[in-house]
Amino acid sequence: MNLTLEQEIPPLSEDATGAIRVGNTRILLELVIRAFQDGASAESIVQRYSSLSLSDVYLTIGYYLRHQHAVELYLDQREQLAESIRQHLSSVQPDLSLIRSRLLNQQKS
Repeated sequence: MNLTLEQEIPPLSEDATGAIRVGNTRILLELVIRAFQDGASAESIVQRYSSLSLSDVYLTIGYYLRHQHAVELYLDQREQLAESIRQHLSSVQPDLSLIRSRLLNQQKS
């Protein structure tokens, strides 16, 4: 019996916005890696995100473990982007807590 060893390509692709997706899904790389960092097994990640395949999750985790520094840099950049978007939205949106309390006061009347 012969076993043919093949190089596995990580099931990761970059979308038009620069986000990295896992497999043929819309699941972000950061969701899988953060779940893994929080102690989730590959099986529980697949249960959480049913569109993922178990083999894609294992390959993604393996890629992360072999390229941890580069993936962490990417994750940091994504967090910085998310924070800048949050700041922008909070600067252009009204304070939602004021709207909520006004609506609650109207409801009581």
